[in-house]
Amino acid sequence: MNNQDNHQKGDNKNIVEEFNSYRSEMNEKILSADNIVLKRIFNLDTNCYAEGSVSVQSKEMIGLACSMVLRCDDCIRYHLGKCKEAGLTKEQVFEVFAIANLIGGTIVIPHLRRAVEYWEALS
Repeated sequence: MNNQDNHQKGDNKNIVEEFNSYRSEMNEKILSADNIVLKRIFNLDTNCYAEGSVSVQSKEMIGLACSMVLRCDDCIRYHLGKCKEAGLTKEQVFEVFAIANLIGGTIVIPHLRRAVEYWEALS
């Protein structure tokens, strides 16, 4: 690996750290406003992805595919992180990418590019 590869790898790790840091900071601010509706929405979101009749892995793959079709880069990053935590392989994630692009159409391709970059940064 040359210096450019090392630099790029460092930059990739940085995008994960920046995303997670910003998300945590903003979630803290939102929840500290003590708005009952927002707190309930956050709670529903958390509980929806918990283990149940459908596995956490399956739920995260569904979340990832839906986020790609909706073209929400923050959501894609979040679900990619959760997919990684849940132990999904690169092959499984790329199958989800394929499904999302089939459903969403070619307009999803720019989000696919950023998703691949983020997945690589997680590795």
